[in-house]
Amino acid sequence: MTVAFPNRRPLLSLADLSTEEITDIGEIAFRYGQDPDSFAGRMARTRVGLVFTAPSTRTRTSFWSAATTLGCDVLHLGQADLQVSTGETWSDTGAMLANHLDVVVARTNGPQRDLAELAEHVPATIDALTYEEHPTQAIADLCAMREHFGDVTGLRLAYLGEVNNTARSLAQLVCKLPFRSLDVYTPDGSGFSAREIESLNAIRGEEVVRQHHRVPETPDAVDAVYTTRWQSMSAARHDQDWLARFEGFDVTKDLVRRFSGSTEAVFLHDLPAVREQEVTSDVLDGDSVTSLVQRQAHHKASAAAAALLWTSGVLS
Repeated sequence: MTVAFPNRRPLLSLADLSTEEITDIGEIAFRYGQDPDSFAGRMARTRVGLVFTAPSTRTRTSFWSAATTLGCDVLHLGQADLQVSTGETWSDTGAMLANHLDVVVARTNGPQRDLAELAEHVPATIDALTYEEHPTQAIADLCAMREHFGDVTGLRLAYLGEVNNTARSLAQLVCKLPFRSLDVYTPDGSGFSAREIESLNAIRGEEVVRQHHRVPETPDAVDAVYTTRWQSMSAARHDQDWLARFEGFDVTKDLVRRFSGSTEAVFLHDLPAVREQEVTSDVLDGDSVTSLVQRQAHHKASAAAAALLWTSGVLS
């Protein structure tokens, strides 16, 4: 016997959610991160499919961990297990999965529209990473920052490197919650489009996100410096000299201190990292600055649990 979920809904993008909904998801994630055992069995007998057609270490493991703690029955489906690898549409795949699964957690590295096709048949579909966004990563980031700062109100963030799915979800988070600002430092041609910047700043009707194509010697001070892997999703670069464009955007102890104001800025990274490329090991490991990286990784399970509860309509 399975549990009926009349209020199932997809979690595909933070752009689709209100400030109140993101706050609710963040709150349940934070509570889970502090005491996972208090949520044990909350979703007993729920059938969850982990549909991962792209490599994953942290996200897949975190969703498995959260789902098993919540009491779910979990099915793992990889690229070789799905007929999409032979030409079946995601919509047809979703129609079949709807007969047997209550929730689908999908990581494809492909376009978000694939997950929208799944959600037509399995309303409780969660984006565990697509080309455009990584919403549960933003929730994990929120938990790590709240844990460290106590409150995210008024926090100033700097993001360095290529704008990717993590950056897009982070920007949505900053604009929809009471952060103060997000300064994006990215090589020319690797950042947000002008239309994206306009859309993000329209959320609050003020300039929250600013974009720069060089890192000045004395940048505006921030509370946290964030970077991600420069080769997002390990995608091959056609420009053999691409790495040269990122010179000066790597995060070192000196750079973090340049971004620090009256208090030292902390460091964030969504992992996996290419050490000594986008960030030095002493920064990543917290030897020379305060690093929240391991708490972000810890809270990926917090975010996964909150996503499962929210998309199933089981948030209380």
